[in-house]
This record gives sequence, structure tokens and C-alpha cells, in this order.
Amino acid sequence: MTNLVTGGAGFLGSHLSEALVRDGEHVVIIDNLSTGFVRNLERALSSGRATFVHADVAMPFPQLAQIVARASKHKIDRIFHLASPASPDAYGAMPWQTLAVNGMGTMSLIELAISFGARLLFASTSEVYGDPLVHPQPETYFGNVDPIGPRSCYDEGKRFGEAAVAAAVRARGLDGRLVRFFNCYGPAMGEADGRLVPQLVDAIRRKQPLPIHGTGLQTRSMTYVADAIELARMVMDQTFATLQPVNVGNDDERSVEEIARTLARIAGVEFTPAYLPAREQDPQRRRPDLTVARRLGWAPSTSLEDGLRETYRWFREDRLAYA
Repeated sequence: MTNLVTGGAGFLGSHLSEALVRDGEHVVIIDNLSTGFVRNLERALSSGRATFVHADVAMPFPQLAQIVARASKHKIDRIFHLASPASPDAYGAMPWQTLAVNGMGTMSLIELAISFGARLLFASTSEVYGDPLVHPQPETYFGNVDPIGPRSCYDEGKRFGEAAVAAAVRARGLDGRLVRFFNCYGPAMGEADGRLVPQLVDAIRRKQPLPIHGTGLQTRSMTYVADAIELARMVMDQTFATLQPVNVGNDDERSVEEIARTLARIAGVEFTPAYLPAREQDPQRRRPDLTVARRLGWAPSTSLEDGLRETYRWFREDRLAYA
């Protein structure tokens, strides 16, 4: 089996690439390194079953097809499209690139999938639900999103990507899959990407107060990366109706302040918060309805405490190897 993973040097993509080669599969990894790091791919590349291509998939299909043809002698069987800035700091700094990779990039990858007869999985996000008025959020919820707000390049980019996959499934015969990731965290996160857990870890390492945007009462459902990758691969392998999106998350809903307190306890430091202005249009409640995922036989298996402990250990120990 030969896989194409876009955004494969990023946080989720590198874990996925490593899992695929660990199972004996071949992987072509494409990443423009705008938010990813080649260092994340050391184990995958050392296996001899992974090939890395430095490129941006937001290009016309003929050019993308040439790049993939040069990178792999084998037909691509499956495409995991994970390429996109994914943190507010990253997509806030790169709004046009975020729209491009989820728009043009997705359409070109759809053409590539159709040309190979490959299955395509599009990595969407819980951000398609916006600041939800329905709680918890089932896949049938259409969301509460501001199409011109400060987060719209990411929210609407992902919504467009889903629409493109849906149109191609209906009109072009694409074998497509849609997953919506909820607040993933774990080893290999970029320490400066602005998301909650890396921000907290960085403050602990610098012996500074823990930054909390807003009141800290807003909730998140933190999803450990290994659990998320397991479900994404299960969705790719399913034969159910291809336009059924699947929430990839953990329904253990916690407040941001509770997450910060838990990490402080794991790190052995006093909980000393620094309350910062709330991020504009930051969702106040977030928890996935996991009915569809559980129907597939999946459930999150990593507790918040265990996941944060492993993530903090990685930042303290393994991350030093990259310094």
C-alpha cells in the first residue's frame, strides 16, 4: 500500500506517517515546512519506506501530478490531506496560504485521487462548527461560523474543503472521507505554535505564570494524538457511505483553567495564572458527539492526565534533542 500524506512533517502528519511505515506501508510525504519540521520525520525516513518532498500542494493539478510521479514509482492508493496551518497564530499569520491549501490544494488532490483511483481523506476540524449553539456537536450540526471573521480563513477554508470533497464524491466518483479533529495535542507539537498546551508548557519551562486567554471557563475536549490517528486510519479503512463526516475527539470536556491546573500539577509547579484578553471569536464550549465514532468500534483511550504527562515529558526530554 502506498500512501500520500500532505502536511506530513507537521504535528498530526508526522504521527500518521510514522504509524503507516511502522505497519510496513510506503509513504510519500509532502510538506512546505511552513509549520512542520523535517526533524519530526526522523523515524519514518530512517525506515526506508518514506520519501519526503518539499513542496506546497496549493498548485494546479498537472504540476502536483508531476511532483508525485517523480517521488513514487508506485501508484498512490490512499491520500491523507492534512496540510494546513492549524493554530490561530499560524493561520492568523498566513491567511491566504491557509485558504489556498484548503481550496486549491484540496481540489488538486481530488484530481490526483481520481486519476489514481485512490481513496482520499480530508482532515477537517471542529472549527467548522464555529462557536457552537448546539452542544455537544454532532456531525449533522451545520455550525455557527462568521465567514469574514478573524478565524474565517481556517474555518471557511475547511468548510470549502469538505464541500469540494462532497461535490467530487457526488459528481466525479471520488472515494472520499471526512474527519473533523477536535483540539489534538501530544508530542511533536511546535512549542511556539500558540496552541493551549505548548503555551502552558513554555510558561512552565520559563518559570512564568500560565497564560489563560479569557476567563478560563471556556471548555475544550482535548484529544491525544495517538487516539486521533487511530480513528483517522479507521475512517480511511471503512466502506460506509463516504459523505459521513466523523468527529475525531474526546468527549471528556474540561475548562481551559482545569487543563492548566492539571498540567501544573503534573509539572510539579504552583498554579499561577496570567489572564490575558480573550481571543476574538474564541469558541466558548466544545465537545464532540462521538456516536458515529463509537459505532465504528472506537473510543478515546488516553486520559487527559496521561496524555498531558506524556506530552510534558516529551517537551522536557525528547524535545531537547532538537534544540
